[in-house]
Amino acid sequence: MNPQNQPILASRFGRALGLLGISAGVVTHPGPTHAAAEKKSYTQPPFAAFSSQMPDALLGSYKYEKPIWNLHDALGLPEWLSLSLEQRTRYETMDGSFRKDSKGGDQQIPLQTDLWLEAHSEHWRLGGEFLDARQFGADKGSGINNTHVDEADFIQGYLAWSDQNLAHSGLGVEAIAGRQTLNFGSRRLIARNAMRNTINSFDGFRVRVVDYNHWQFNAFVTKPVGRYPNDSEQLLDHFHSFDEPEEQAWFSGGFLEVYDLPGKINAELYLYHLDEGDRKRNQTRNRRYFTPGMRWYIKPAKGEFDFQSETIGQFGTVRATKDAGDGKNLDHSAWYQHLDIGYTFAMPWTPRFALEYDYASGDHDPKDKKDQQFDTLFGARRFEFGPTGIYGAFARSNINTPGVRVGFNPHSSVQAFVSHRFYWLAEDKDSWTTAGLRDKTGKTNNFIGQQLEMTARWNFNSSLNFETGWAHLFKGQFAKTTAGAPNGQDIDYFYVQSQVRF
Repeated sequence: MNPQNQPILASRFGRALGLLGISAGVVTHPGPTHAAAEKKSYTQPPFAAFSSQMPDALLGSYKYEKPIWNLHDALGLPEWLSLSLEQRTRYETMDGSFRKDSKGGDQQIPLQTDLWLEAHSEHWRLGGEFLDARQFGADKGSGINNTHVDEADFIQGYLAWSDQNLAHSGLGVEAIAGRQTLNFGSRRLIARNAMRNTINSFDGFRVRVVDYNHWQFNAFVTKPVGRYPNDSEQLLDHFHSFDEPEEQAWFSGGFLEVYDLPGKINAELYLYHLDEGDRKRNQTRNRRYFTPGMRWYIKPAKGEFDFQSETIGQFGTVRATKDAGDGKNLDHSAWYQHLDIGYTFAMPWTPRFALEYDYASGDHDPKDKKDQQFDTLFGARRFEFGPTGIYGAFARSNINTPGVRVGFNPHSSVQAFVSHRFYWLAEDKDSWTTAGLRDKTGKTNNFIGQQLEMTARWNFNSSLNFETGWAHLFKGQFAKTTAGAPNGQDIDYFYVQSQVRF
């Protein structure tokens, strides 16, 4: 890091701590009059385009608060038509670098603009969602890809049918055909992305069956939608190309959720299948995986302990590289484990203290014909391993990481947390995947480093939100001394963003 950047870094760190301080110290708890007006409790939507996910054809539209500023009411639209416009602006900056052969810091201004329109009549719905995800400020050294940019494209276009009480059976049934986003369970394997600027989508068919308050089952058969262009130079030049379904790939599976077992335990059981091949626009590693998993959890509640355990296996075959001429297929066998236990205190700010642990297997021997590196498929990682965007230092692959997290709510409209994690490689001879660093001899110390993170969010109202966050990576020996590693300077990442929902 350039010494001249030190005052700038201190200023950014001060701003991050300042906002956390404002959240914790300036706002006060609502008085009796204010509290009386807030009897209704709502689930907080993610800091991303999400209006299309708020209505639920089977469970109703009462989980999320209606935006106080909304186009539907302003334009006097009929009840059978839903319309929303969302815009998120973020400024993010990173001092230092951790990726292979990289130098210096980086900064970017990602913009995410989303328009959703849906018409509904009795059991039927016809909808579409248009997303423009672009950035400003990046250059050739930024290494941007199609997780940062997907300009002017449709991420949803669907026809849906639903019945809340099919044939008076007490079961709710929903079927959706067309382009859609998927968001299941813990979101570790299938997610509608939140912090990431672009959003995964799929072309296909999904059916959902609900036995209210008891269980829910989803089954789907889809083709992942490829985001194009996927070339860094074309993305920097704002070249436009419409997204396409990956015709050579299939992604399918089933997901069962069971609620309120004895001891307030909830359970999930699932199996996914991914089968991909090559096309001219997108060479792949021909992943052919079966991924079974299960999760057990108790939801956090005041004055009570909670826990979560998720175990995932993965087996099949994968090509050694993306080179179509490389006919070498490796036997793939990998696994992942998450554990956390927390306690929410029944006191002002309702702090929750949690111990966390994640293990994602890595490749044991680069010279054999096997692969043990866990693949997170289409999952999200921000909620577990820190900010993504231009940072994204850690992913669910070849890591061994314990940590601690403290969340607190200084005000009904303010949420914040502090997280600290340690990171080791799960297998010494495999790579730190997000950095592209690897010592195939396994002789380098496998300690990657420690990450300290702080984040605060302020909901001005149901239409306008603000968030800021800071992460510091204390580099360990692997991040400093592996061949190709940039200088040993620690990393500081800072962001501030706003979200407007109409």
